[in-house]
Amino acid sequence: MFNRRAFLASATVAASGLVRSRNAWGFADEVPVTGVNNPNLAPFDNLFTKFLKDNALPGVGVAVTRNGKLMYARGFGHADLENKKPVEPNALFRLASVSKPITAVGVLHLLDQGKLKLEDPVLKHIKLQAFVHPNIKPDARWEKITIHQCLRHTGGWDRDKKGGFDPIGIPWDIMNAMKQKHHPTPDDIVRYMMGLPLDFNPGAKMVYSNLGYLVLGRVIEEVTGEKYEPWMRKHILAPIHATDIVLGKALPEKRPPTEVSYYDSKKRKGKCLYPPREGEKVPLPDGGENLEGFEAHGGWIASAVDMVRFASAFDYGRKSPLLSANALKEMLARPPGAAGFDPGNKPKDAYYACGWEVRPVGNTGKANTWHAGLIAGTSTLLVRRFDGLNWAVLFNTDSNHKNEQPADLIDGPMHEAADAVKKWPDGDLFDKFSPNK
Repeated sequence: MFNRRAFLASATVAASGLVRSRNAWGFADEVPVTGVNNPNLAPFDNLFTKFLKDNALPGVGVAVTRNGKLMYARGFGHADLENKKPVEPNALFRLASVSKPITAVGVLHLLDQGKLKLEDPVLKHIKLQAFVHPNIKPDARWEKITIHQCLRHTGGWDRDKKGGFDPIGIPWDIMNAMKQKHHPTPDDIVRYMMGLPLDFNPGAKMVYSNLGYLVLGRVIEEVTGEKYEPWMRKHILAPIHATDIVLGKALPEKRPPTEVSYYDSKKRKGKCLYPPREGEKVPLPDGGENLEGFEAHGGWIASAVDMVRFASAFDYGRKSPLLSANALKEMLARPPGAAGFDPGNKPKDAYYACGWEVRPVGNTGKANTWHAGLIAGTSTLLVRRFDGLNWAVLFNTDSNHKNEQPADLIDGPMHEAADAVKKWPDGDLFDKFSPNK
């Protein structure tokens, strides 16, 4: 039987190429290319072999769909530099904030089921008790924060203001304040912030907020009566056969064998949050950040292939296996007020909707939508184009030597490479990556 492992192994041997490069970690090495080679898709091959070389990056997984079919799935560079292990097409990467569209679809699925309304106050569904901070009164405005506002980053938190902060980045402060001996869970982080004042009135403006998506994770758990990960895997990921998407683990020894290693460009270290090495100095990607507390805002790991499975579930002109037409409309709807309009009340060219950045395309009724992600050792991009193309590009480092994020740098060139393809394949590589192969 021609199984998935045999296919990937044979594709790697038969179709791999090599590019010489000097990586950012100080030694020259060969950069392998894995996956099925198709000369018609050479614009993508040429882009990524040159891109890794020019930016001295360790590795990347890339997948492209067209009209719901997988056209391209390749790995470039190294999943593990030390052991010279190449990135395979099915390699798992941390998604960082590309997790947010997944959580948003979970919420919209519950909207379809009639189990919540987007204008519901989040506290209608969250039963957590706010952590009591000394000499700080609870902020009554928490009762006004809605599910819609959390989806759109208008809930009232501003990590960018002077003195502001993102609670996902202060795990030890939260542990000390709450007198805990374990890394802060998503519940802990939400409880900690429920006891602090908001930074602005809910709905007044849009400021990107990881906390809002952790709050949505708690809403999903309360509404469904199940834990976030198993419910999401059963109801959102399994129906589209994206069964390898799971929440990531901080420590290398706890990760799936197909997951890549992560290379923080700044080689930062922090105190490990996880047993058995609590308190030891470790690389940020390997326990120095609270990855397992990122969950609904940034904790998923996936292959590029499974991420374009997810993206293609919302292609225009096809019935979505996950959301109704009404929920799809809500997913991309322009938010009111300053989040969707400029001071002259003119619609913004692009805006953040429910889990996606959105740029409408003229009067077509369609839009280009996308999301990027960034944490130590990770830079990611997921794009849905109005013309039936989708792609996922997942890197196992966060920046090049100029402190530029790979996901930002690759965005424009990916559109150019897609537009340069003259003939798309007739087949569907999803058949090679089905869960039973």
